[in-house]
Amino acid sequence: MKDNRHHSGIAAGSEVNRRDFMVRAVALGAVASTSLLAATGQASAVQTPQRGGILKAGLQGGSATDSLDPATFASQVDNFFGRQWGEQLVQLTGSGELQPALAEEWGASKDAKVWTFKIRKGVEFHNGKTLTPADVVATYERHSDKNSKSGALGLLKGLGSVKQDGDTVVLTMTEPNADLPFLLDDFHLMIQPNGGKDRPTEGIGTGPYRVTINEPGIRHGGERFPNYWRNDRGFADQIEIIVINDASARTAALQSGQVDMINRVEPKVVELLKKVPGVTVQNAPGKGHYVFTMQCITSPFDSKDVRLALKYAIDREEMVKTILAGYGSVGNDTPINSVYANFTDSPQRAYDPDKAAFHYRKSGHSGPILLRTSDVAFPGAVDAAQLYQQSAAKVGISLNIKREPGDGYWSSVWNVAPFFAGYWNGRATQDQMFSTAYYSKADWNDSRFFNARFDQLLLQARGETDPAKRKNLYADMNAILREEGGMIVPMFNDFIDAHSAKVLGWAKNGNQELMGGYALSKCWVQA
Repeated sequence: MKDNRHHSGIAAGSEVNRRDFMVRAVALGAVASTSLLAATGQASAVQTPQRGGILKAGLQGGSATDSLDPATFASQVDNFFGRQWGEQLVQLTGSGELQPALAEEWGASKDAKVWTFKIRKGVEFHNGKTLTPADVVATYERHSDKNSKSGALGLLKGLGSVKQDGDTVVLTMTEPNADLPFLLDDFHLMIQPNGGKDRPTEGIGTGPYRVTINEPGIRHGGERFPNYWRNDRGFADQIEIIVINDASARTAALQSGQVDMINRVEPKVVELLKKVPGVTVQNAPGKGHYVFTMQCITSPFDSKDVRLALKYAIDREEMVKTILAGYGSVGNDTPINSVYANFTDSPQRAYDPDKAAFHYRKSGHSGPILLRTSDVAFPGAVDAAQLYQQSAAKVGISLNIKREPGDGYWSSVWNVAPFFAGYWNGRATQDQMFSTAYYSKADWNDSRFFNARFDQLLLQARGETDPAKRKNLYADMNAILREEGGMIVPMFNDFIDAHSAKVLGWAKNGNQELMGGYALSKCWVQA
């Protein structure tokens, strides 16, 4: 397969962003290598990392139904904990660039259909087994199996075959995929011994921490793995995650020193928390967004007019001001904002009682509509639902709000109920976001959006290496989602976290909260 790769103009010591990667790497059949790690500068040039101690995080987003099987990761806690004990072939930096991890280098055929990944040697799993290309092959076989319940199944639908060729793994796609390496950063695709086919729930990976505590919905913990292959993370001797779904309790735990960092600081308390001695608030704009999701195949949401009525009946400006306190921006009923490389602007949908009433009358529906929400859906989700209820009532739409318990919300309400509140952290590329949640065959298509034209454009865009043409395809897809989809996106949120003064090494990361999920392994405790 080496005959399919050609060196590109990617400079040694640089990182690769999505646009440059597509233009230079895919079009030229390029190779990316470990030399990109040489100048990443992930740790502060001023602060010297210190080893030792224990780092504790108090997190919202944990449930008794959580599992260590990466295929089933759905909530923030299992996602975050997974990034401490598991690793993928590649990883994203805080600015969204691609860098090697368990793959030392990769390359593509000129048509972007055949990809080869050279697997790093000398990496050890926590059970003492040495990582091999066969483990990578088995991992992708498991997650791409048509009967798989993996959250990454939609990303791998186009995988025709995966094979080992010496020290490389060859992924052959049924259609061109210019973004494939970026998609492999997905948090479900942790490489496990034999791909997790044998014992996927044991939490065996190659990450900096070995699992020592696993009490779903309560706490999780790990100890530094002594044979970890790199030295730019894993500074604390031990890490611990305490599940604290209540926002006030989580903030109190940080202030009292019970934990060293917390996620999902509510915007309404940010200014107060900034005044607390010994506490630092961190916020990072990114691709995360809060949503109200309608399942398009369930009455009354199978009516496009009902969906449009509900989209026009929400006051986005008021919601950003009241719920986010300015720590975010107005959404436009698509999951893509200006942070994405191929973003295209479209007319902003605003609160319009007249249009909402028109579409609601046209739908013929009457009677209350049930919206399920919870404190864990997103910070301020219950208050947001009540604001929505008020703005919809002015149109003549009656929303009944049901406040669900946090425990079990992500297993019994999200992706199950016909209308519910939720959130998305966003994804590395538009293709990944669309493939995860909007492609008709995606397991996480929680709005049950089935649109043949959208699917066709998605596959076409994956193989298009002309940036201008690709951008136009994404514009068409966004237009379809905005008009036809079941996702109401009122706002894009900043990721707001907080930590104690003794935590050092924090870096901005717009991929998701808590430094893209790596805060416990990349930060350290001040002696």
